[in-house]
Amino acid sequence: MKREGTGQRATVLTDLRALLRFPGFRRLLNVRLLSQFADGVFQVGLATYVVFSPEQQTTAADIAAAMAILLLPYSLLGPFAGVLLDRWRRRQVLFHGNLLRSVLAAGTCALVLSGVPDWLFYLSALSVTAINRFILAGLSAGLPHVVDGERLVVANALSPTAGTLASTAGGGAGFVVQMLARSQGVENALALLVAVAFYLLAGLAALRMAPGLLGPDEGTMPGRLGAAVLDTARGLAAGLRHLRERPMAAWTLGGLGMMRFCYGALLVTLLMLCRYAWSDDGDGGGGGLAWLGAALGVSGAGFFAAAVVTPWAVARLGRLGWFTACAALAAVLVPSLGLPFRPVPMIVAAFVLGLVTQGAKIVTDTVVQSAVDDAFRGRVFSLYDMIFNMAFVGSAGLAALILPSDGRSAVLLLTVSALYATTAVMTYRVLRRFT
Repeated sequence: MKREGTGQRATVLTDLRALLRFPGFRRLLNVRLLSQFADGVFQVGLATYVVFSPEQQTTAADIAAAMAILLLPYSLLGPFAGVLLDRWRRRQVLFHGNLLRSVLAAGTCALVLSGVPDWLFYLSALSVTAINRFILAGLSAGLPHVVDGERLVVANALSPTAGTLASTAGGGAGFVVQMLARSQGVENALALLVAVAFYLLAGLAALRMAPGLLGPDEGTMPGRLGAAVLDTARGLAAGLRHLRERPMAAWTLGGLGMMRFCYGALLVTLLMLCRYAWSDDGDGGGGGLAWLGAALGVSGAGFFAAAVVTPWAVARLGRLGWFTACAALAAVLVPSLGLPFRPVPMIVAAFVLGLVTQGAKIVTDTVVQSAVDDAFRGRVFSLYDMIFNMAFVGSAGLAALILPSDGRSAVLLLTVSALYATTAVMTYRVLRRFT
């Protein structure tokens, strides 16, 4: 087995080296990395303005609004992005989309500096994040035009992973910029300015590709827009009906939605603790910002650990057995680590939650892929994306109703623990039913 694993890794590395020899792929990947790096910086700039701005007394409701701005465009626009994308040259979408985001992010920065009403700031930020749905769809749709069919699977695995890493790196860079600039009085806007520069670079990088390189192909005229939108809505309904006929996939997807709900509620709790309970008024919130950066970094390490641990755990416990273990572990550790409301135990909890949340997601991806017919897989994954993000936003709404101003709420932590425990019990019952 060891020799086989080594051989598989060598094969992947060989494929990746071959993939990077395609000039079109390299250029498309460059656009993705710059664009998603900018996304990470922008999101950190937005979050730190909403949470740590000394000019306003941030509430959990403010955080819930910011999370809705970042995630709802993905949920609501995602399934319909392709309807418009198939009507435009994708290279132009990448160029004009990133250029427009650069302008809008600059406008958001100006709004931060000028102290406008919150609704105008949120509207500007929403415009930036909404365009991202088209950018990501364009990057994925253009991929088959820059690699051959033999290496398309490797390309589909590499590109989104590299983009996620770029976004994470961008978020880290945003935190560093915030920390270094605290004495200059412009820390709320500086990360947004960095995002402006990288959005502009991403747009200019798209110009290195020929206008028609990424498609759509000549002669593939799409149908009428209204009919295409209606067909997409019907397709989502058909995907939902198909999912109902696959109870194992449906239950697992519902369980992951519940775990995502819990993770979101705990994230809002962490943000409020960092802003008020762990910040020193004398440092302008810098201590809390440092704890937030540490927690998010440790949670990311938990996501990475899940990729390593999950294959081993699934081999021993089975898919739903590992899912059940993830939910049960969270149910036990959330109150035991969280109730003291101290930074170090919460950092440990952040790692565990990153591990179990991503572990459950890997299981869900596998179950849905194997249980759903190929003809419905795209539509079901669109529903998956909507459930995943809307659960996150909904959890922020619950946290806004329960959390006090300093983030210390035993009621919320115990509620989340009970939801994790319920998810574990329900998943175990599904496991018993299908085995």
